[in-house]
Amino acid sequence: LYLRDEVEELSRGLRRVQGSLVKLARKHQDWIMPGYTHMQVAQPVLVAHWLLAHAEAFARDEQRLAFIRQTSLEELPLGAAALAGTTHPIDRALTARYLGFARVTVNSMDTVGDRDFCVEFLSAAALCGVHMSRLAEELVWFSGSEFKFLTLDQGFATGSSIMPQKRNPDIAELLRGKTGRLTGHLVNLLTLLKGLPLTYNRDLQEDKEPLFDAVDTLLGAFVVLPPMLDTLTFHRARLLAACGQGFPTATEAADHLARQGVPFREAHAAVGRAVTFAAGQGLDLEKLTLEQWRRFHPAFGAGITREISLQSSVERKKSLGGTAPARVREALSKAERRLSENK
Repeated sequence: LYLRDEVEELSRGLRRVQGSLVKLARKHQDWIMPGYTHMQVAQPVLVAHWLLAHAEAFARDEQRLAFIRQTSLEELPLGAAALAGTTHPIDRALTARYLGFARVTVNSMDTVGDRDFCVEFLSAAALCGVHMSRLAEELVWFSGSEFKFLTLDQGFATGSSIMPQKRNPDIAELLRGKTGRLTGHLVNLLTLLKGLPLTYNRDLQEDKEPLFDAVDTLLGAFVVLPPMLDTLTFHRARLLAACGQGFPTATEAADHLARQGVPFREAHAAVGRAVTFAAGQGLDLEKLTLEQWRRFHPAFGAGITREISLQSSVERKKSLGGTAPARVREALSKAERRLSENK
């Protein structure tokens, strides 16, 4: 009963987090930023696409909690007694109906020692912590002086005790740190249960602390994360400037050749040579002339400069789930509907 109530409260917290991410995405739906692989500039994406990526992860967390609520937490254990059931004339099905359970557990010996529902919850909590940590890491990363893509409100950052120029992303770092706590609770309980014989053993007293603390940890996180997101300030000029580093539209140049019938392996090599040349000259790819492009492959056409612009790059990613503005608007509307329906 305790966990049923807490799962409902945690689900509301997850919806608040998603709501903050979706509102931010709506506000910045046409802004472009660099997307990264291996922590290196890879391809341009919309800021909204990045924010919605995190929202999707938290939506899966909400779905996992809903599944636990509808399955493991719908079985009433009352009536199993010590391990063998009871001689008293109880009606377990009636008790289940009164308490709002869908059904009763099947085997009294299994019931007494079963903590699967705790493990399932802690697994969902640990995974939610991982998602929270990944978001927090990127907030720390993007708010740093090397990037300055965004600024955390001063209510969520503190000054250094010794360096007056510093603003430290303390809250994001603390949220990131909570992941170890949540993962530890899952491993704690799994280790506790390993090798236990059926029915009750005093070891099971140790299930309470990891469960209760995991709930409290997530509830606390969901208090501070939404307002931290709501007060973020993005810096468009910095985002665009970062897109000018690392040749993020080089893939578009290779795709340009592929559309002319050039095998992609050959196209990849040709664009690689163009990138090496541009880097050596201190040029962006967009600054190369058609004559220069054709030094690396004769199939480059007159449209190459337009196709490798940042705007064209994102607009052409029209596949389902892609970063094209039209696809992002669809994803935004879908996320807003989902949150509205689940209020």
